[in-house]
Amino acid sequence: MSAQNDGRDRGPTSARAPFFVSVFNPVGRRLAAAGLMGPNALLTIRGRKSGALRTTPVAYVEVDGRRWIIATFGDVNWARNLRAAGQATITIKRRAQPVHAVELSPEEGARFFREVLAPYVKRLPVGRLILAMLGASEILTDPEGAARRRPVFELKR
Repeated sequence: MSAQNDGRDRGPTSARAPFFVSVFNPVGRRLAAAGLMGPNALLTIRGRKSGALRTTPVAYVEVDGRRWIIATFGDVNWARNLRAAGQATITIKRRAQPVHAVELSPEEGARFFREVLAPYVKRLPVGRLILAMLGASEILTDPEGAARRRPVFELKR
């Protein structure tokens, strides 16, 4: 076995969002910019290779004054860019704010999924349906496994 695949879990691996995401993102950016896309926000981050600013809709959660974003589809480009940069701009309902991002460890991520996200999703009328449509139901059924595959970042001012 290679060092990259020796059977031990080393955290999130590079991932690609499903095809429909690239089709939906231009519309999603407009809806999120207008404040019309539910629990989502726009993340603007500098590319780790190109240096160009990139903006993408992200899953955003705010509870008790704390804020997080979730890489629902795994360790996708925006998550790798944010990890490298450590800072970004988050835009919520047309209000942009610079933020410092702290990535949660898999243990912290599992606790976040269990204690914060699960109750939050259950309060939303279609929360479980949205997770199912995104292929992320395991966040509720297997928070430990989900946290190993789906990066979570806490946003700080």
